[in-house]
Amino acid sequence: MTHTVEKIGGTSMSRLNELRDTLLIGGRKGDDLYGRVFVVSAFGGITDLLLEHKKSGKPGVYGQFANSDTGHGWHDALTEVSKAMIEAHESVLDHPGDVEQATDFVRNRIEGARNCLIDLQRLCSYGHFQLSEHMLQIRELLSGLGEAHSAYVTVLMLQRSGVNARNVDLSGWRDDGHYTLEERIMKAMEGVDPTTEMPIVTGYAQCTEGLMREFDRGYSEVTFSKLASLTSAREAIIHKEFHLSSADPKLVGAENVRKLGRTNYDVADQLSNMGMEAIHPKAAKTLRQAQVPLRVTNAFEPGDPGTLIDDQPAETPAVEIVTGLDIVALEVFEQDMVGVKGYDAAILDVLTRHQVRIVSKVSNANTITHYLDSSLKTMRRVEDDLAKLYPQAKISSRTLSMASVIGRDLSTLRVLTRGLQAIAEAGYEAIGATQGPRNVDVQFILERDDLNPVIAALHGAFVSPQASQKLKTAA
Repeated sequence: MTHTVEKIGGTSMSRLNELRDTLLIGGRKGDDLYGRVFVVSAFGGITDLLLEHKKSGKPGVYGQFANSDTGHGWHDALTEVSKAMIEAHESVLDHPGDVEQATDFVRNRIEGARNCLIDLQRLCSYGHFQLSEHMLQIRELLSGLGEAHSAYVTVLMLQRSGVNARNVDLSGWRDDGHYTLEERIMKAMEGVDPTTEMPIVTGYAQCTEGLMREFDRGYSEVTFSKLASLTSAREAIIHKEFHLSSADPKLVGAENVRKLGRTNYDVADQLSNMGMEAIHPKAAKTLRQAQVPLRVTNAFEPGDPGTLIDDQPAETPAVEIVTGLDIVALEVFEQDMVGVKGYDAAILDVLTRHQVRIVSKVSNANTITHYLDSSLKTMRRVEDDLAKLYPQAKISSRTLSMASVIGRDLSTLRVLTRGLQAIAEAGYEAIGATQGPRNVDVQFILERDDLNPVIAALHGAFVSPQASQKLKTAA
């Protein structure tokens, strides 16, 4: 196939009118407009209002509905979503007729969802039906509202500009059928010709697997990767508001960062582990197995090729990215642990039960330390459970940070040694450091306040032009 499948994130969608004039249309005319399938997220902030705020956890409609006895809270929250959706499309649509159609669409979907929740709440007032058994389906229903709205608005805008755009709604609204994700996508794409029309596809897809069950807020990238795989796309492209670069420009200076021209899925996995997702790991797996290369670009610089991510190794050893993450170190010390099996498995069971993400871990004869991406509140519950299992153990949690130096091939670069030297020369100290035999990343454990300056020091040591020349000489 000669088409691409391209994803636009929520923050970028809020600047849809700018995207029309650059990415979606720009200077293209005629056949050059086509051969591209776009998967869209909800407008920025809408999914937070529908579910919960991604960072603060403030409950949206879903949280209000789950915890409300009277129903007033979620009703008000749903009304707020309606207002936010209307404000979102009013800010990007130019024609009054398009605004009116989009507003009618919002009211239809919002009131349909409201009636559904009212009926479900009434049904569950009977003892035979438990609301808790339906919460996942409610989360799925609410999630689909945001993407259905943004796709509809995008099609209105493009059609007004003379583009043969087509709305491909995977949200399953009022659909009686039961389909797997693959079936849902293939059924929706029947009769769609990317060479003569521009399909705008919802990032959420209703399916029997339940995308929220496994992927939760990462569902749009799963839909995107599956669509690219099933349609044998030439390339899968994710449009962000920034380039994938060697470090955060705010930390090391915009003049010092280096845009990645090419990397591989191995590096993408390491970035995901550090909370810096280029793409959801499961989505990356789908593309990798289908042999579809991924490109990450800046949505507002369509002339820049961005970063190509495929399965190819590096031609020469090099540091590509320096990044970091705040972590919590969970340490379990038990003097009698040495020679006894089962400690690690039991700790993993507790962490899994509390849905704590493991970033890395180290151990010795009588101590196991997990570096975790978690809140201290959750860690208190983890510690309580572990104390019941091992009453003689000393169990503690500590807030730290982890800086990571990442590249497709770090062999011969002496990253561990040079990194420790760079940290010391900058006036800081690494509490710990680890390097695996695969030579794709080196991790440095730090006090939390030291993370940002250490990232800058490591970037200066490995990525700056002067550093690159030193590393070449050393190699």
